[in-house]
Amino acid sequence: MSTITPLWFLLTTLTFLLSATSDSSPLENFLQCLSNHSRPFNIKSHLHPKKSLTFIYIAQTHTHNHRFYAPTAPKPLAIVTALDESHVQGTVVCAKSNGIQIRIRSGGHDCEGLSYVSDVPFVVLDMFHFGSVDVDIENGTEWVETGATIGEVYYHTAERSGVHAFPGGVCPTVGAGGHFLVVAMEISCVDNIIDARLVDVNGNILDRKSMGEDQFWAIRGGGGGSFGVIHSWKIKFVFVTPKVTVFKVMRNLELEDGAKGLVYKWQLIATKLHEDLFIRVMHDVVDGTQNANKKTIQVTFIGLFLGQGDQMLSLVNESFPELGLEQSDCIEMPWINSTLYWFNYPIGTPIA
Repeated sequence: MSTITPLWFLLTTLTFLLSATSDSSPLENFLQCLSNHSRPFNIKSHLHPKKSLTFIYIAQTHTHNHRFYAPTAPKPLAIVTALDESHVQGTVVCAKSNGIQIRIRSGGHDCEGLSYVSDVPFVVLDMFHFGSVDVDIENGTEWVETGATIGEVYYHTAERSGVHAFPGGVCPTVGAGGHFLVVAMEISCVDNIIDARLVDVNGNILDRKSMGEDQFWAIRGGGGGSFGVIHSWKIKFVFVTPKVTVFKVMRNLELEDGAKGLVYKWQLIATKLHEDLFIRVMHDVVDGTQNANKKTIQVTFIGLFLGQGDQMLSLVNESFPELGLEQSDCIEMPWINSTLYWFNYPIGTPIA
């Protein structure tokens, strides 16, 4: 009898523990797993379950499109505001083992909500703490952590040099972790990304050499959310002239029958312009001038040339004379100031 009692107690205890484990929710298991995988950098203060007060604050602060903060919008089970690479590794490993999807938010704007909304149970891995930009002018490169915006990349680059730049997007609030694009010089930013540091699906930290060229090619095709969690990018600079020239010309479809033809002509020549010249077209709906009750389309041609105004005027009038660009339209400024001009800030807006 004395032998049976301890055996019965042991079996009962094991049954209870197994039952408790099976009754645990995926979130509880995820949280426990994350605590075990975040040493020596404790993650407790950077882990925000849905019912916590800090969750509400972070969700409101970093949800840039508030339509996705409506009561009916899907909410993450938790938000992880990672402070160390071990937090990223733990989030990936623990989400995978508990069947929870990850949404990765790098800190820039996300109008579509792709980084913080999902139709299945998910957690948000928030990377905004990883925001350093380490500039190496001597070697013409810099390491950019994924939480930095491209505006911060431009600013820190210009702090160190007036003739180094990086071909990226026109919107300074875009996060470097998920977006780089093309402006002028027929150079895409992906051609100037020369290394990366990421956490793969198994929680391993990889660079270009260890991940291989196929994966390195893939992560540059629109962010790393599908192929790993990007921690940082290594980029190389391009050289720009000390002064660049910009212009902004607006044409109204209501008043100028030729405006439609201008857009068509721009479509024909935009990819054939001089490599230092870039012209963008934007459309807007405005009030009519002849009839206030009638809306019309305003077309804005915005240009950037890596050089002086008289050179740009000659090139534009040679390839796009229909635009009617005049010398008074051409404004010279340092390249860093042109990044604000492109985002429609007034001329003279401080860069800091």
